[in-house]
Amino acid sequence: RTSSMEATAKTTLCCGNNSDSETEKCSDNDFGTSKLGTKEYWEDTYQRELDTFKDVGDVGEIWFGEESMSRVLRWMDKEKIPHSAAILDIGTGNGVFLTELAKHGYSNLTGIDYSLSSVELARNVLQAENLTDEVDFLNCHGELKDFDICIDKGTFDAISLNPENTKEGKLQYVQALKDVLKDKGLFAITSCNWTKEQLLDRFSEGFEFVQELPTPSFHFGGKKGNSVTALIFKRAQ
Repeated sequence: RTSSMEATAKTTLCCGNNSDSETEKCSDNDFGTSKLGTKEYWEDTYQRELDTFKDVGDVGEIWFGEESMSRVLRWMDKEKIPHSAAILDIGTGNGVFLTELAKHGYSNLTGIDYSLSSVELARNVLQAENLTDEVDFLNCHGELKDFDICIDKGTFDAISLNPENTKEGKLQYVQALKDVLKDKGLFAITSCNWTKEQLLDRFSEGFEFVQELPTPSFHFGGKKGNSVTALIFKRAQ
């Protein structure tokens, strides 16, 4: 299958690392554009990671840390998501989250990214784990639909930083998400730039808020906040 979703790039932003830590603080306000929102940046990034993987077998960074993957997997276990559920990993990057999903028994997996280097890297990573039979790798051409679950860890953040057509890109993302999800399909998003309130506003059309997943919190100046926001939405009928 192929996809109509554009601008699906993984993003380090200010929270990407390869540890379990998610303690860095990002702005709670809307933010300006950046090269982190461009296709060229991510193509270069994943080409370097692909070269490194081929040389030494290092898969590269795990954006938001391993805890970000574990958090979503715990939610899926708690909700008893069937292992046959059709799952789309938006902005698959190095494919590490697809690897974890496959190891947890999920077999109907699709990864998408507009970076050719990312797709090749993800293929290599899953091939090394002997998990390529469970995953369909895509670039952004054509159409996707009827997914039970879509998962985004940082991709909407990256789209929000794109210097070109920033507003239109965010609107297109929401519409494309509605197009690929089944009615009542679930959407799990992790962001280090958007607050819960902002995400509720941006996904208010066509989606119902389901729950917020617990994330690390901080205290500063007598106020409490979260360094990362993780929300679950359901596609409205």
